[in-house]
Amino acid sequence: MKVMISKKLVDFFKQQGWWYEDASADYEVELKKLDVDLSSDFAQFYLHVEDGPTFMQHGKEIYQVCWFSKNTNFDLDLKSTHETLQLPQEYIPLDSFEGESGYFYNRDTGEVLSVSLGDELLEFKQGKLRPQWANFNAFLEYYFEQA
Repeated sequence: MKVMISKKLVDFFKQQGWWYEDASADYEVELKKLDVDLSSDFAQFYLHVEDGPTFMQHGKEIYQVCWFSKNTNFDLDLKSTHETLQLPQEYIPLDSFEGESGYFYNRDTGEVLSVSLGDELLEFKQGKLRPQWANFNAFLEYYFEQA
């Protein structure tokens, strides 16, 4: 069964004025370019929630990934993720890796990883560090403090 965004989160996004009932066709194209399942919680979030190019919570910014894919050279972020950090191809960066740490979405498993340069990154590559969130909804509840 697919995980969808919880009612609690949808209500929170509506209260913020960030929820749009109609999915953006342009953003569907961007998700397809990123090889993301359009029925995933990740796609549901990025097709219906927007507050400009980024979201900011507790001092940490995450991308509106579709906006970045459409309006910036997001390929460079992907290249940096895969070549510089040597993360597997299925990982999509959710932020700019500011402060040498960042969030990454695994488009194959739906998991979300938080990792920093140094020991954490090494432990992840060695299989000792697992993604902290089993699905994107769980990550969103943490990020937006709705858990």
